[in-house]
Amino acid sequence: MKTKIIKNHRQTFELHPSGAAYWHEFNMLLIADVHLGKVTHFRKHGSAVPQSAIQHNFDQLNTVLQHFQPEVLCFLGDLFHSYLNSEWIIFAEWANKIESKIILVSGNHDIISPIKYEELDIHVTDAWKLGSIYLTHEPKTEENFFNVSGHVHPGVRLRGTAKQSLSIPCFLKKPNQMILPSFGTFTGKHIVTPTENDQIFAIAHDEVIEII
Repeated sequence: MKTKIIKNHRQTFELHPSGAAYWHEFNMLLIADVHLGKVTHFRKHGSAVPQSAIQHNFDQLNTVLQHFQPEVLCFLGDLFHSYLNSEWIIFAEWANKIESKIILVSGNHDIISPIKYEELDIHVTDAWKLGSIYLTHEPKTEENFFNVSGHVHPGVRLRGTAKQSLSIPCFLKKPNQMILPSFGTFTGKHIVTPTENDQIFAIAHDEVIEII
């Protein structure tokens, strides 16, 4: 497993192949777009999504938490895909077992009442500023702040010499902004077109590789 360290505004972020980013100075793990409940939602409506995809999300959460052992786990929006379903029970049991403090920066899919999260000792907020770092769900631009967000589900398309291509998730870093890939198993990707000042950190199996 190979991570990638980036620095901005005198802060250190470690990019993990799961799509999470560990913020060293605040001992905080940042995760975007898990979309819990989406698998159950689509299975209910007849989509052939394997039941194992549900457990995979929690297995991946446990793996990255064990690796970094953060004091705070901050979800950057779209933690749950839509309304309550049976996956909430699994999530509640999981949340009660972990030691990290959980914060949810709410996203456009987070329509479950904050009261339900508060019952699990999970604080919900629209945005969070810590020093010069601005945590949001959708990408925001604000002077003198480095924004970390999700929402976009960034991916990059790699092309081979024989016209074959492969799309993989990536971290998209701009001069004052970083967009995390979606953490969830069943979430899809939006292929991004980087500009001259952008950096792309692609996730290839168990590595984070800078390709631009």
